[in-house]
Amino acid sequence: MPNLNRIFTAFKDTVATKFGPNPAKMLIYTGVLGWFLSSAAQVMAIAVNDKIPKEQKMFLIPQEIGDGAINVLSFFLVTSSIKALASKLASSGKLATPKIRQFLTDSGINIKTKNGWKVLKDFDFSKFNIKNMTNFDQIKPEYESFKNGVDVIGMTVGSILSCNIITPILRNKYAAERQQKTLASLNKIDQEKVNYPKGISIDVYKKLAAMKYSSGNLKI
Repeated sequence: MPNLNRIFTAFKDTVATKFGPNPAKMLIYTGVLGWFLSSAAQVMAIAVNDKIPKEQKMFLIPQEIGDGAINVLSFFLVTSSIKALASKLASSGKLATPKIRQFLTDSGINIKTKNGWKVLKDFDFSKFNIKNMTNFDQIKPEYESFKNGVDVIGMTVGSILSCNIITPILRNKYAAERQQKTLASLNKIDQEKVNYPKGISIDVYKKLAAMKYSSGNLKI
């Protein structure tokens, strides 16, 4: 028990150290892990199910693996991209609280007008990061709290788009293509299992079989 407590404590410390400053990143990785474990469970369930014929498993297992890969990659790429965009908007000051904007104005970056806030025309926000400012400590608590919130919102929007729109479309397209290949392969296997006399074609064999069974019903 003491060993388990130490392991659990070390795990909590690692998670807090790595993901504490960025909760959105933790949500992304836990989401990816959830998709991966779910897909692995589906594959395992098919593999150990004795009621599913071996021929079907040959096609169902790769299809589940493909679906799992789409789930994981779509979720990770979409959520990471939107989260990165939201993070950039916050770090550049394009998204900011009034307190952060006032800090930027006092630093000569934003200008406050009667109609609101505007940015300097010649200022390159693509390379600007509030954290790199020499007086960043003055706004650090406000900035980090706001940015973490923006990151979480971006991650949430990305996960909604991925899980409810993008992933289903990709999965349906992949499943349709995979189903056509599976049906063609299963049909090929069924054809290979058909036994008919050697030396004649399958068409001739079908005609002979039809004549045999139809003639048995005739009465003179």
